[in-house]
Amino acid sequence: MVTQDKIICLPSHEPRENLSEAPCQQLLPQGVSEQVGGLREVSGLKNNLDLQQYNFINQLCYETALHWYAKYFPYLVVIHTLIFMVCTSFWFKFPGTSSKIEHFISILGKCFDSPWTTRALSEVSGENHKGPATGRATAAMTATAGPGKAGEGEKEKVLAEPEKVVTEPPAVTLLDKKEGEQAKALFEKVKKFRVHVEEGDILYTMYIRQTVLKVCKFLAILVYSLVYVEKISFLVACRVETSEVTGYTSFCCSHTKAHLFSKLAFCYISFVCVYGITCLYTLYWIFHRPLKEYSFRSVREETGMGDIPDVKNDFAFMLHLIDQYDSLYSKRFAVFLSEVSESRLKQLSLNHEWTPEKLRQKLQRNARGRLELALCMLPGLPDTVFELSEMEALRLEAIGDITFPPGLSQLVHLQELSLLHSPARLPFSSQVFLRDRLRVIRVKCEELREVPLWVFGLRGLEELHLEGLFPPELARAAALESLRELKQLKVLSLRSNASKVPASVTDVAGHLQRLSLHNDGARLLALNSLKKLAVLRELELVACGLERIPHAVFSLGALQELDLRDNHLRSIEEILSFQHCRKLVTLRLWHNQIAYVPEHVRKLRSLEQLYLSHNKLETLPTQLGMCSGLRLLDVSHNGLRSLPPELGLLQNLQHLAVSYNALEALPDEIFFCRKLRTLLLGYNHLNQLSPQVGALRALSRLELKGNRLEVLPEELGNCRGLKKAGLLVEDTLYDGLPAEVREKMEEE
Repeated sequence: MVTQDKIICLPSHEPRENLSEAPCQQLLPQGVSEQVGGLREVSGLKNNLDLQQYNFINQLCYETALHWYAKYFPYLVVIHTLIFMVCTSFWFKFPGTSSKIEHFISILGKCFDSPWTTRALSEVSGENHKGPATGRATAAMTATAGPGKAGEGEKEKVLAEPEKVVTEPPAVTLLDKKEGEQAKALFEKVKKFRVHVEEGDILYTMYIRQTVLKVCKFLAILVYSLVYVEKISFLVACRVETSEVTGYTSFCCSHTKAHLFSKLAFCYISFVCVYGITCLYTLYWIFHRPLKEYSFRSVREETGMGDIPDVKNDFAFMLHLIDQYDSLYSKRFAVFLSEVSESRLKQLSLNHEWTPEKLRQKLQRNARGRLELALCMLPGLPDTVFELSEMEALRLEAIGDITFPPGLSQLVHLQELSLLHSPARLPFSSQVFLRDRLRVIRVKCEELREVPLWVFGLRGLEELHLEGLFPPELARAAALESLRELKQLKVLSLRSNASKVPASVTDVAGHLQRLSLHNDGARLLALNSLKKLAVLRELELVACGLERIPHAVFSLGALQELDLRDNHLRSIEEILSFQHCRKLVTLRLWHNQIAYVPEHVRKLRSLEQLYLSHNKLETLPTQLGMCSGLRLLDVSHNGLRSLPPELGLLQNLQHLAVSYNALEALPDEIFFCRKLRTLLLGYNHLNQLSPQVGALRALSRLELKGNRLEVLPEELGNCRGLKKAGLLVEDTLYDGLPAEVREKMEEE
């Protein structure tokens, strides 16, 4: 069109003063204007102009007389189209938006085609859906730049991806390992993408701006086109001062493309109107609906996954756009927003990885002789665990959020359960099953209020071990759930930071036999409730910040063992009151700061075991020899420089530990304790060992390492029960023994 003649002009022969508003109509022959009335013979006029003059007049009148709208109409159409294309596809090119869109389309396609999506939906709804494949998922995002319309940029996007149809596989009972790993990766991608996209609304803002710009442009084009479209005329009057060159000043010109342009202009305005209407509808859609919030309420109701969260900002906006194409995409995408769905996938993977055969290989006998399965740091609890009907003990450590399935009833031999930092929910049917079967349970958590309530309803429970801190607001009250239902409870162990003995302990006072309170150094102040434990046999008050032996202990007439380890005891004058505990046989006062033992320790005639290690003792009272029932005495890790000879009166003594002291010599009376089996003398300052050690015929373990001995007495050969493995001494000293003594010790 640039190289073609755009206008053709002829001179007008009418005088200037006779020219009217439309000189072309007057100058034309009558036959031209009355063609409809029939043909008429006309005669031409001679203008005496050459070809160059005609070309000059044509160009001059084209530039001066022709209206700019008629002149540049084709170029306006091209420019308008380019602007519309830029407005439509700019957000597909801008880095801040295009990256999110492409990433979303990629994830959406993978979620749509994932076998796990089909399985998850078929499990809850029993339906098998069929839909387009990933290529159509790409078209879904790009072709939905506005509801009900597709711009030029979107069309190019759609055409760029070939369309394909894939039929989804039917629901499967198991996923292979690769598919399971891919589904896990999708869950992580969706989580990260959601966190990243929900932070801002750049997509929503960009979409509004481009839609507003297109509407404004549509209105501008419509207004000025309707105003100027009538300027496209076939006949154009031209007046130019060219009389010196051509002899004429008025010309009548014909615009050769006017007829075509006028028709195209009306068509163009019609198309722009249609496009503008879609833009106006899009603008209405944007402001009429809350596009920055998206609710999965219908999906939750349909699939039963009640934990699918509602989303906002750009994430919600993209889901609204994809709904305009096909809401099935959002439904299948929602599967990967559900933690329930993720836990089901993990459960399926766990069941696939932990087969019953593999679990049986992990079964071992624990300290109580029960067949135990220990699982640690798994993402969940495999359902295959409940196929091991022979299991007697189950230990779960660092396993998050466990829900015991109905299959728990298959563990007919289960008696012991340990939940260490593994919160667990138990359905009512399973509670009924465990209520009378479970004998031992251990629960360890950050705070004791996290202990499941169903634990306190296990009426067949014999041992309850709880470990966790009380919250600061409850530490003083030490409020523990009621223990009234635990009618068979005999052992209660509580490791916490309580400042008093929980009042609920008295609920089991009539049958509790062993109570262990480990307070991790927090001071235990109120102990009066201990007096009600009439049948208590064993009591442990470990790391309770005690400075004296609690008086409440002396009221426990059935007490047999008392352990006061890791406290701040300096004086034990109250030891005299233990004569009221006539059944007391074991007293552990180790790991304290006791400086001396009072003389009235002699009153403890029935005491069989006394632990005083890791204290600050420098001497022992001679009256200790009057504890005739003593079978074990441990005074190691102290500052003793000598032992009283009266220890030789302990004829029932079988175990004596005095290692890690400062002893320089042993009284010979020690060797009168003929029943001694273990004698630990290591890491003292002994220079010699009395030959009377040979009188200890029952001795089977003798520790002498870390002393200043130069030779061992050959009388060691008389200790019939002492073998080389039981003699802990430096090799040089052992080699110094006579050969026959060494041979006797090395005999099997």
